[in-house]
Amino acid sequence: MARTGGTVATAMTGAPIAGAGPDPGVPPIEPDDRGTPSSHGTGRTRISAAWIGVIAGAVVLALLLVFILQNTRSVKISFFTANGTLPLGVALLFATIGGLLLAGVVASLRIWQLRHRLTGQRRLARGFPPPLAPTTPTEPEPPQEAP
Repeated sequence: MARTGGTVATAMTGAPIAGAGPDPGVPPIEPDDRGTPSSHGTGRTRISAAWIGVIAGAVVLALLLVFILQNTRSVKISFFTANGTLPLGVALLFATIGGLLLAGVVASLRIWQLRHRLTGQRRLARGFPPPLAPTTPTEPEPPQEAP
C-alpha cells in the first residue's frame, strides 16, 4: 500500500481502500519537485556513515588486539644492521603498518597524477597553455613574390 495525499492506496490499482483514512498522528507525504513522494524520515547521512565506520574500526581493533595478545612468542627481527626481538604479533603489526603506508604513498601519487592531468585538460579547454609547456620556435615564412 502507498500513501498519497493523506489517503491510503493499494500498490496494484492505486485506488483508495474503503474505510482507510489518514492516520491522525502521521502527516501526509507530499510529492517533491519530481512528483515522487518525499520522506522526511531519517535516511543515510554522512554522520550515520561515519558511525558505521567508527564501529567497524572498533571491531577491527578489538580483533587485532586479540591477535597480538595470542601471538606473544618472541621472534628475532633483523633490519639492515639493527637486530632485536619482538613479540610475533607486534612484529606483524609493524609490517602491516609499513605495507599500508607504502600503499597510501602509491595511491596518493596516483591521485596527484590524475588531478594534475585533469587540471591540464581543463586549462587547455579554457584556452590557456599547459604550465611549463615546451615552446617550439616557429620558422619565419618565406617572402612571397608579387604577381
